[in-house]
Amino acid sequence: MRLWARELGFSQIGVAGVDLRDAEAGLLAWLAQGFHGEMDYMARHGLKRARPAELVPGTVSIVTARMDYLPRDTPPNWAERERARLTQPGEAIVSVYARGRDYHKVLRARLQKLAERIQAQIGPLGHRVFTDSAPVLEAELAKRSGLGWRGKHSLLLSRDAGSMFFLGEIFLDVALPPTPSVTGHCGSCHACMVACPTDAIVAPGHVDARRCISYLTIEHPGPIAEHLRPLIGQRLYGCDDCQTACPWNKFAQPATLADFDARPALTQSGLLDFLRWSEQEFLQRTEGGPIRRIGYERWQRNLAVVSGNALRSAELPPALAQQVRQALAQWQADAATSALVQEHIAWALAAPERLILQINRK
Repeated sequence: MRLWARELGFSQIGVAGVDLRDAEAGLLAWLAQGFHGEMDYMARHGLKRARPAELVPGTVSIVTARMDYLPRDTPPNWAERERARLTQPGEAIVSVYARGRDYHKVLRARLQKLAERIQAQIGPLGHRVFTDSAPVLEAELAKRSGLGWRGKHSLLLSRDAGSMFFLGEIFLDVALPPTPSVTGHCGSCHACMVACPTDAIVAPGHVDARRCISYLTIEHPGPIAEHLRPLIGQRLYGCDDCQTACPWNKFAQPATLADFDARPALTQSGLLDFLRWSEQEFLQRTEGGPIRRIGYERWQRNLAVVSGNALRSAELPPALAQQVRQALAQWQADAATSALVQEHIAWALAAPERLILQINRK
């Protein structure tokens, strides 16, 4: 089975059982504190996440899989480069995982092929495949099956690959011997917690999604709280800070599949380029990728926040600042621009005006 998985592009597979009862208390406590934010489906599914046999009746074992996603041409100093980009106010940065094809489609199709190969070998079996698409405790299952351990940022970590990989599962109605778990190796390191721009990692292994930039720019549908907007910086979609800070990611491996190669439109475009995308261009250039699912309105909202942070930076060249203001003003004058986006545009444009007033008064 490992050979089949490798041929399909997976980096590692394991097998977990279905008894997750000892994870239920932690899940309930996380939900009770409201750390899931507006991801209502988390609470709606409740303990079904920790009870695989209720999600898919008849399930007795689960094949877990991980797939590396760094683009194939990723240089060794990729993490340093990503951190450097955050200091450039003309940038608008998309999280590394989202620069290629939608991982849901890639993993789901290949998990299905792996399940079919298992079935061809052992005979008829009931199965379902998942990848971040159902109430499944993916990282917990991966941990129990030996794919890694949970880091202080709550993500799965591997000694051989850091955390730059996707997870997926095959629920099976046949019993397979579970693979052994591995011990954790974070020790006293708190690099991920220190690096988090919004202090969303409230305790080792506990993330308050309401403060997480990935949640705010992707899952959160409404206005972003004003006190959090400056902390988002130049992060347009998602955030990699806890991962680029992690020492284990010096072992992160490039993908073997071309699917995760970065699209030039997402890596060679700056803030001004993105501001000039029409809705049609947004849909065209994000087709088949994960970004498209947030829709153009959230894309505009996020761009307004990034623009506001750029305009607040003394490092932004005056000519570029003027172009950013003009692009935002065009959105502001467009009757099709939603109230949500208008509010964020107003915030973006207000601070520079206040700064100019303060300078003039002096």
